[in-house]
Amino acid sequence: MSRYDPDQERDEGVVAERKQKAKKPRRWKVLLHNDDYTTTDFVVDILMQHFHKSHAAATHIMLQVHHKGIGVAGVYSREVAETKVAEVTKAARSKGMPLMLTTEAE
Repeated sequence: MSRYDPDQERDEGVVAERKQKAKKPRRWKVLLHNDDYTTTDFVVDILMQHFHKSHAAATHIMLQVHHKGIGVAGVYSREVAETKVAEVTKAARSKGMPLMLTTEAE
């Protein structure tokens, strides 16, 4: 007769669950690009209407675009960022402005 040996007991067939952290969805920047034709007033208006910026914040972003060539209008989910680009591009073209917007992962 064999003796019971607790050191030889095994937990075969038991699967340990690993907790996975839910990943936050990637965020996307909407970028405004400088050009020589789009008016500064139009850019400020776009930032206020489509990106819900205050006049002061919109002016700051417009100046950044003007001096550095590019500026961040906002940061959103990918779908929202792409929609903003499409809406603003359409609005700019309807006013004869060549304003260019792109998205970039944060």
